[in-house]
Amino acid sequence: MFPRDTNIPADPSKDGNLPTTVHTGRAVGYPRPYGYPDATADVFDNDAFDIRKYLRILYKRRWLILGFMGVSALLGIIASYLMTPIYQATATLQIDRETASVVQVEGLQTTENIGDPQFYQTQYELLQSRTLAEKAVSSLGLADDQAFLVKPRQSPLMWVRGLVGSLLAPPSKEDPDESASDSIADKKQKVAVGILRMGLTVIPIRNSRLVRVTYSHPDPGVTERVANGVAEAFIAENLDRKYDASSYARKFLEERLQQLKIKLEESEAQLVAYAMKEGIINLDDRQSLKGSDLAAINTKLLEVRNERIRLEGLWKQAQTSKGFGLVQIMDNPTIQENRKLRAQLAADYQQKLGLYKPAFPAMIRLKAQIRELDAQAEEAIDAIKLSIKAQYDAAKNEEAMLSQQVDSTKSAVLDQRSRSIQYNILQREVDTNRSLYDGLLQRYKEIGVAGGVGTNNVSVVDRAERPGAPSSPRLLLNVMACLLAGTVLGIAGAFGLEYIDDTFKSPEDVESGLAMTVIGIIPKPEHGFSIADALVDSHSAISEAYRSLRTALQFSTAEGVPKTLLVTSSRPSEGKTTTAASLATAFTQIGMKVLIIDADLRNPSLHKVLKRPNEIGLSNYLAGAKLPQDVAQETTINNLTFISSGPLPPNPAELLAGARLVSLLSLAAETFDLVLVDGPPIMGLADAPLLASNVSGTLLVIAANETRREAAKLAVRRLNFARAPIVGALLSKFDTRQVGYGYSYGGYEYHSYGERNAPRLAATDAGE
Repeated sequence: MFPRDTNIPADPSKDGNLPTTVHTGRAVGYPRPYGYPDATADVFDNDAFDIRKYLRILYKRRWLILGFMGVSALLGIIASYLMTPIYQATATLQIDRETASVVQVEGLQTTENIGDPQFYQTQYELLQSRTLAEKAVSSLGLADDQAFLVKPRQSPLMWVRGLVGSLLAPPSKEDPDESASDSIADKKQKVAVGILRMGLTVIPIRNSRLVRVTYSHPDPGVTERVANGVAEAFIAENLDRKYDASSYARKFLEERLQQLKIKLEESEAQLVAYAMKEGIINLDDRQSLKGSDLAAINTKLLEVRNERIRLEGLWKQAQTSKGFGLVQIMDNPTIQENRKLRAQLAADYQQKLGLYKPAFPAMIRLKAQIRELDAQAEEAIDAIKLSIKAQYDAAKNEEAMLSQQVDSTKSAVLDQRSRSIQYNILQREVDTNRSLYDGLLQRYKEIGVAGGVGTNNVSVVDRAERPGAPSSPRLLLNVMACLLAGTVLGIAGAFGLEYIDDTFKSPEDVESGLAMTVIGIIPKPEHGFSIADALVDSHSAISEAYRSLRTALQFSTAEGVPKTLLVTSSRPSEGKTTTAASLATAFTQIGMKVLIIDADLRNPSLHKVLKRPNEIGLSNYLAGAKLPQDVAQETTINNLTFISSGPLPPNPAELLAGARLVSLLSLAAETFDLVLVDGPPIMGLADAPLLASNVSGTLLVIAANETRREAAKLAVRRLNFARAPIVGALLSKFDTRQVGYGYSYGGYEYHSYGERNAPRLAATDAGE
């Protein structure tokens, strides 16, 4: 309570003892807590991908997503029961690249590259072609089949595909006169073809040569008949194409063969006439008679020349050799016998030389026999050498004669060749024509044989059977597809609403959007209870949150908690009055003397919270009608003094701009440990900036999921323009259940106690 002798003049600015501006420990250019940048900066976003942010959005909008999923599943169930049952019959075909025919004719079938997908893609398109559908309709008589002419209902996917196809298809250029002249039978045929193509599906089996031909229709008997009919029509059409191709080839070859036959006869006649005229005789198609003679003589000449060279070398060796140096001499039987006999006589002579002297008659006879044998050997050697000489001379003479004959024959051949140039030209033309004729004739015969064999590269593996149960609608599949679509729509809606909703939802949003520290978070009470009920329990989460805010304020400045603190918000109903009263109570609990002032001179509510009268108050003091001690009231809370707003003045901004507010705050700062000012909202009013410029600190209250970002940014700009020291922001009405991650007080120390003893905490603070 103010001292009773306190006397503040009506115009404190004229008293030299009181300054016109309150100085309560804050310095000019008050630093922002934790080094945050100026809040007037634009909103900055973190470029890093944070999965938790998106999970929180999904958790917050979970009921919207579940609603979309539930509605989609219900629609899927309803649509499934309303759809006409559709039956499917499937025939399986095998399509080979080359025909496994009995007669293999090279080039008759087109060889396909194994890795080339064009072949099979062509076959799939042929299966779905209009021509094949017309053949199937004609062969099965579907144009007059009333059971078939029931048009099957399209599935949504088929309807979308048909719509896209019709939009992308080129415009029809049918002649209106021609369309008008179509007969009824032609129209029935077209209708039947359209129904068949609409229900026909071709599904190739991956990594195989099999393809499934499936037909869908409300009548199970029709599906079986049409699926098998399309498969048989495709096989027949494939055979027809091959037969038509071979027939055309035979006709073409017949014409070419006739032309080549005439040309071949003419070229052969020209060749024979020219040969007779020039006297050219050939042993075969390539060699003439003279040429054959020249080749034979030349071959003989080579043989004789080789023999002459061999004999010449042997004769030279014989001339230079002495005695028995030649192989021909040593191999001669006479020489061998002579040498054998001489060796025996020489051995006998040497044996007897030990008994007799050389002059002994017997020894003389042996010596004479040995000399006779030597003379005979010399004669034989000379005879062999003369024989070699004779053979050499004969080979030399034969070589000379053959050389002369070759020269003469060569001249004759050259003469004939000069006359055979035109002959060879005619001969090549004959050979070319004969080769072409023979090749085409062989080809004609092969195609004739192969064309008569009805082989096909398409065969039926499994015929279609009558289906026993409908293939659609499939309830589970439809429901799952609708659930998936509903989930996607729900997630899209959740993110869309989150994008449209520009309110603050978490402390991170406040810090990133306003560049301001969040020094407190006040959770939202549970449904059915008020903040007042929660504050009764000191162990509740809300009580713990205000105590945490009290602690944060004690560290908000270098001197501790600001001596004078303004609690304001950007707009009404954000919880600033409740915050001011709760903070005042929290500070009194630690023994501080607190003065709380209701400075909202337009819509006061603090007196209702504290349950005190509001007949006189701040407006009376600012108007000069009362002294501070006259407007101050004691409360039921120890160490807490209250100044209500008093009667609502017509000009609140003018009263707050006067010097008496500064004097009151200066006096209160000297008397109390803390002065809390519950101010009006900032937007659209000049009251809050006036109050903020005269206090030590300003606490900005922001209601989660209510305060819009632009409004809060504009409020911060106005406070900064008034040079108000902002200590931080308080996020009120914060619902952790929507955000999905834990900002919980009481769960660490008081959780179990609070569950057993404290009343359930609750509901949204509807007002201030």
